[in-house]
Parts: sequence; C-alpha cells; structure tokens
Amino acid sequence: MSVDELAHNPQQAIIAAWLACDDQEKVKALYAKALAQKNALLGDAVHLRGLIELSNICAKDCFYCGIRCSNTKVVRYDLSDEEVLEAADFAQKAGYGSLVIQSGERSAPTFTKRISRLVTEIKSISNNQLGITLSCGEHPLEVYQEWFAAGAHRYLLRIESSNPNLYASLHPSGTRHSYKSRLQALGAVKKAGFQTGTGVMIGLPGQTVFDLADDLLFFKELDVDMVGMGPYLEHVDTPFFTLKETLWPKDKRLAMSLKMIAILRLIMPDINIAATTALQALDPYGREKGVLAGANIIMPNMTMAKVRQNYRIYDLKPGLEEDAELSKSHLEENLAAMGIRIARNEWGDSLHFGKC
Repeated sequence: MSVDELAHNPQQAIIAAWLACDDQEKVKALYAKALAQKNALLGDAVHLRGLIELSNICAKDCFYCGIRCSNTKVVRYDLSDEEVLEAADFAQKAGYGSLVIQSGERSAPTFTKRISRLVTEIKSISNNQLGITLSCGEHPLEVYQEWFAAGAHRYLLRIESSNPNLYASLHPSGTRHSYKSRLQALGAVKKAGFQTGTGVMIGLPGQTVFDLADDLLFFKELDVDMVGMGPYLEHVDTPFFTLKETLWPKDKRLAMSLKMIAILRLIMPDINIAATTALQALDPYGREKGVLAGANIIMPNMTMAKVRQNYRIYDLKPGLEEDAELSKSHLEENLAAMGIRIARNEWGDSLHFGKC
C-alpha cells in the first residue's frame, strides 16, 4: 500500500485501507506527500475567506443540525444589510481577498432577492476586489443564475454523505430532504457557471471507512472545484444527540478528517480544499493541521459576537465570544506558529475550474 498507488489508482479498497491505517509513519508520509502536492500546484500559502453567517433561519429539519427549524431553543436572527456590508469592508481591509455568505436554507423570493442585492453591493463597495462564495442551500437553476449574474462566482452545497441510505438517515422523510433534489441542485450550481463545491461530515453515526472512500470518489466523479468537509460534531438539541455513545472518539474523527483531506489532495490535486472550523473545535490547531495535510483554504469568522452563539450548528463551536478582529488575530498567530504563509488580497480561485 503506497502513497503513489493511492494517487494514481484511487479505488474504494485502497482509499479505505489508508483511512483505516494506524501506522503513524505511513500517515505522516501521506500528509507530507499531500502537502508537497499542494505546494507544487497551488503554492505554499493559504487563502482566507471571511465568513459571514447571514442568518440562522432555516426551513430544513436535519437531525444533526443545531439550527434545524424545529429547534425552538435557538434565538433566530437576520443580519442587517449594514452589518453585512461592514463585514465585507472588514474582509477587504484585512486582505482576505474573498468572503463567504452562509445562511440557513430558505427559498422565499424576499430572501433570494436580498442575496442578489447584497452580492451586487459588495462588488460595488469593494470595486470588484472581493471574491464572493455563497452557501445558501438548494434552489432552482434560475436563482443560481441570478446570483451568478450579480457577481458571486463560487457556491458550496454540501452533500453531507454520498451514500443515499446514510443521507436519508440524516433527514426526515419527504421531498424537503431529498438526496435526488440535492444532486439536482449541485447540477444546477454547475450549470449556472459557479465554481462548484460540496462536502461531507466525517464520523457520522453508522458511517464506515468505505462510505468515506466513496465520498472521495463521489467528489472526483462529480468533478467538483472545491470541497469543505470536517468531523461530525453533535449538538445537544438534536435527535442525533441520543446517538453520541455510538460515535467514533473525537481524536479518531479528527485524524480521519485529516486523512480525508490528504487523500483528496492526492486524487484531486488542483481543487480547493478547506480546513474547516470543525477541525478547530477538536484541536486548537486543527485548521492549521488541515493545511499541513493538504488543505489550502481557511474561513475565519467575521460574524459579530452578539449573534455568533446563535449560529451553532454543533456544540463546541470555537470563537463564539470573539469578534472579527479577535478571530483574525488568533488565526494569524496560529498560522505563524505553524509556519504557514497567508496569501493576501487574492481570490484564490480553484485551479481545477474550467478544466475538461
């Protein structure tokens, strides 16, 4: 079982064997090969995307998520346009180069039109200097086309699991939570012209290394441009919290997430891979370790402290008491401590995008 074989012949059995591997010398070699691949193709710097958590109002009722619509303990919020534009201004002054607008899933025309307006205004006030990623759920093709025309150019829609049966276990039955509709939405995102991203949770109840291997092969088959994946973390006010005793230990979920990043870098070398905030929830240097395993994107939170605690999709979410400036300084300190350079004022688009 060699790293070169994994890179050149990615198959379920080979990937699963690497995910199950406990030989730390082999795992270190895997990370080193992935980091070298990332540095050779994409450079040695990490690109930052300032994260704006626009709203925790959500029409979905996913069994694992703390902002699911039936959780009555959540204080719901919508940031004002002024707060969003202030965050965008912060991102530009901080040299992030790009930002991400993320929200609970909603389909009302007032919401979709507001996203279009905010994207247009951000492009205007930044003199088109800020790149914009959206992560606002499933919508028809015409909505994605409108958002793309407004100026957004990346879209993240996580599949959470590429196994249809496991996907079904994460959601209530019915058309509102359909695996088929999720796939159709990802196709519409691509058709609209976006750099297309998706991702999965790692360590879900009932998930196996073969499921995770198939997730990586799913990304490759779908030919995505970017991936955001990280460890599953439970939330006390969700149905899945009752399954907490069946979960992999947190250190295993972290290790498995880092291996997933490294393997994906080797089998899809030119895509953007995010080191997600969930990694930081398990290790203060989790995101930085993700970069050293082959990730090239980090999304520092810019949401104001007064509402951060209300966008808690899982427990243990880090930085809930911080503001954008404090999150920035902590991240920069950690990156410097791990010897990771920051790319300033660059969009950091996916090198993979547009390739046949």
